[in-house]
Parts: sequence; C-alpha cells; structure tokens
Amino acid sequence: MSRISARVAAITESATLAVDAKAKAMQAAGRPVIGFGAGEPDFPTPDYIVEAAVEACRNPRFHKYTPAGGLPELKQAIADKTKRDSGLAVDAAQVLVTNGGKQAVYEAFATLLDPGDEVLVVAPYWTTYPEAIKLAGGVQVDVVTDETTGYLASVEQLEAKLTERTKALLLVSPSNPTGAVYSPAQIAEIGRWALEKELWVVTDEIYEHLVYGDAKFTSVATAVPELRDRVVVLNGVAKTYAMTGWRVGWLIGPADVVKAATSLQSHATSNVSNVAQAAALAAVSGDLTAVAAMREAFDRRRQTMVRLLNEIPGVVCPEPFGAFYAYPSVKELLGKELRGQRPATTAELAGLILEEAEVALVPGEAFGTPGYFRLSYALGDEDLAEGISRLAKLFAEAR
Repeated sequence: MSRISARVAAITESATLAVDAKAKAMQAAGRPVIGFGAGEPDFPTPDYIVEAAVEACRNPRFHKYTPAGGLPELKQAIADKTKRDSGLAVDAAQVLVTNGGKQAVYEAFATLLDPGDEVLVVAPYWTTYPEAIKLAGGVQVDVVTDETTGYLASVEQLEAKLTERTKALLLVSPSNPTGAVYSPAQIAEIGRWALEKELWVVTDEIYEHLVYGDAKFTSVATAVPELRDRVVVLNGVAKTYAMTGWRVGWLIGPADVVKAATSLQSHATSNVSNVAQAAALAAVSGDLTAVAAMREAFDRRRQTMVRLLNEIPGVVCPEPFGAFYAYPSVKELLGKELRGQRPATTAELAGLILEEAEVALVPGEAFGTPGYFRLSYALGDEDLAEGISRLAKLFAEAR
C-alpha cells in the first residue's frame, strides 16, 4: 500500500516557485543570478496598507477568530471595489475571502466539479490550474494557442473541444503566462457561447489593473449579464497592490456557490489572517494612485523586454498587453549545439541557461506548451537589460 495517496502524489510542485527557489539559493551562494521566474511585483506594499496592518495588530478584535468567509467590512469593500473596477454589482454575501488567489482557484473547482467533469483550459495556462482541477476530480481539456494568434483562443477552438462532459470554461484575461488580453468583443463572444452551451465560466481577474496600450480589461460577467448566475470570479490583492506575501484573495459568485465554498473553507483553514484582511481592506478601499505608478514602470519594462527579445536570432516574442510577463517562442533554438550540449526541450535549455548564463526563467513545459519561456518583467530595469543581454550572448553561440 502506498504511503502517499494517489490524489496527492499526482500533484506536481509549482514550477515557478521551484525556479525562484533555485535562483535564490544560487544567489545566496554568491552567484549573480538574475531571476525572471517569480510572478510578483518588485515594489514594496504601499505604506498606507502596511500601517493598516500595524493598527490591526493592536486591535484585540483581530486577536480572535472571525467569520470563516471574511471580515464583513472587507467583503463589502470587495463588492464595492468590484462594482467600481469591472461594473459587476454583487452583494457582500456573494464574496468569499480566501488565503490568496490559489485557495480561491481550488475552492472554485472543488465546489463546481464532480469526478469526470471536464474544464476547458486555454493553453498556455498558469501552473496551478491543472492541479486544482485534478484535486477536485475534474478533467482538464486543453485548448492550445500559440504566438500566431497572440495566444488568444477562438470560439471555434472552444467548440471543437466541447463534449457532453464539459461543465466549465476557465477564462483568464489578462493572462499568466502570456500577457494576452481579449478584446471586449472577444470576451462577449466567448461569454455568449458559454451561455448557449450552459457552461460555468471561472474567470481569473487578478491582473485586471495591469493592461497596457489600447488593451482594455473586460469581465465576462458584465459583457454578458445573462451569464452572471454561472460565473465565478477569482481575484486578490497580490498583483495590483504588490501584496503577494499577504495572502488575501477572493471568490465572487452566485450565493449558493459562495455558501458552499465558505463551508469548505470553514473546515480547511477557517478565516484568513485578520491582520492581512485589514491590510486588504485598506488596499481595496483606497484609490489606485500607487497602482498607476507601478503600471507605468511595468509598461516601460514590457516594451524594453519585447524589443530586446525580438532582437535575438531564434526568438519570437509577441507583444503582451497585460500582466507582467512575456512568453517568447524559442523553438528555433532547440536541438542546436550550445556549450557542448544539444538541449531538446525548453526544460533542458532552461537548466543550461541557469548554469551557463546565470539567468532563471520558467520553461514552457510548466504552462502546457513546450518550446517557450515565461519571463517576468517585474524586476528592476538594469537587471532586466542585463539578463536579456546574457541570453543574447549565450544564444549567439548556438550552432
């Protein structure tokens, strides 16, 4: 009899966190590694948010258990913020505050899926989605996109993967790992299709404020109002407010779904840390001044990264319009000789790059599409330029 359950043994470690951990270990050992792996802003959490947490530490109310589904005032503030930012009007009872966005992802699928239910997932996809779907007993069905379409899926592609077992569509815009952003018209078209097919739509909107150029964030719940009773929205403070370590996310959906997910959370973790919830309350209740400053920096780095990557022979990088990632194709470099090796996969090439160029990035295998890399541009301008310069010098040796 196995010591570990088959369910948990099937889970793979987060590739992005593993790459980041290895890069930090090498840095601690004195090597000048530049990390493009972790998806977190390099800015500190804004001061007013930190001060709210300090005050919460002094408040005896927050020294005790609070409601498992979240502080009432935070749930109301999230409802208000959602109406402000996406136009979706919800009640506080439709909000569940979770321990980061990952818990929201898992609880959404655990609440919606029965064993064998299929979920349409556009690839490339964030590494956590497949594991959450598997843990919930669901079956992931990939809808593969590539750089020729800017990593955007069409209704025709979704339709081709539809079966009698399909229960949900996972819709992510802006996208991690590609930075792709669907237009309002595309979101509406996909939403109307999902409505016609009577599917649930789980939409991860955690990068809603990080869009650039002419791109516009659109929530499917507002683009197709008739679909609202079959939409679950996932979000959190991590990316918008540089609060990845505070671990506050949320799930918004129909009241029965939120009630069921809250029951699950009451047994899994109970309430999110009250101090972190107080910080999140300050974040979502405040204005977006700090967010605008971070977005401006990300936009500058985005343009620099795309330009430098596309100057490297063998690298093709579509312009990302959201989040803080670029997702270039490096398929032309695979199989070529480089420092005495012939890496056949991007996973092998990523290992070579880390050792030879001291640059950490995440291979496309982690996101369901081999032949690509994900690079985060949420790092300093000098490190960004130096890191890509190292890649260019190394790739120039490929024969």
